[in-house]
Amino acid sequence: MLKEFNFKKKYGQNFLIDKNIVNKIVNSFEILPDSLVIEIGCGDGRLTSELCKKFDFVLGYEIDFDIKDKLINNLSFFDNFEIIFDDFLNRNLVCDLDSFTYSNIYVVANLPYYVTTAIIEKLISSGIDFIFMNFMVQNEVADRFTAKVGTKEYNSLTVFLNYKYDVKKLFMVNRKCFYPVPNVDSAVVCFKKKNIDYGVLNEELFFKLIRDSFRFKRKTLKNNLSMYDLKVISDVLKKYNLDLSVRAEQLNIDIFCDISNALNKEKKYEK
Repeated sequence: MLKEFNFKKKYGQNFLIDKNIVNKIVNSFEILPDSLVIEIGCGDGRLTSELCKKFDFVLGYEIDFDIKDKLINNLSFFDNFEIIFDDFLNRNLVCDLDSFTYSNIYVVANLPYYVTTAIIEKLISSGIDFIFMNFMVQNEVADRFTAKVGTKEYNSLTVFLNYKYDVKKLFMVNRKCFYPVPNVDSAVVCFKKKNIDYGVLNEELFFKLIRDSFRFKRKTLKNNLSMYDLKVISDVLKKYNLDLSVRAEQLNIDIFCDISNALNKEKKYEK
């Protein structure tokens, strides 16, 4: 019984108990042949077992060793899974996947709110070509992931995500669908790999430029990017009828790409 389990606040444990939501998550994407799915935060295996039914193989991560017996027992009908009991953020994901053979790779996760951004950034920076990623996150976080240019939710992570993925909020999840009940509602968001090449010449510079542009939310590009060649940036902005008084949340990904490439060509930036 879940009520007897010692839930640990430090891990942000809120187990999804609504079977309908579990089914909606599993049915929210097309599963290609010869596919492996990574699940981060297996809990007691309610979602894991459904993933085992759908995928050729499931590689799960669970930080809480105390739930091992319950999780493995709930998966006893399956032989197409492996669970690593460790903090996902401490793992070398490329090494963990080295022994597996697959044609397509997915990610499904009910993410603890306090490590949501860190986990997603780790996945994206891993260099692994994920076909599709599906995350349960705090609703406010989902709004930032899917924010439009010019809105207060639009930030550096929004740009990072949209550089490689089409991000979409699929549906809301009421807080009562979890045990223990959290203080906020959640949402399921999906990241589908983009087939767009933005032609960025220097990705390291591009990502740094975005971080610096949003460094202080209410400051202009002139202030946030003072360490760059402002003339080069100004010349690019003029093409879009903008100037250095603009704030980062007013720039779409194409403008950031253009600025980054212009700086790279002139070699006028700090490493």
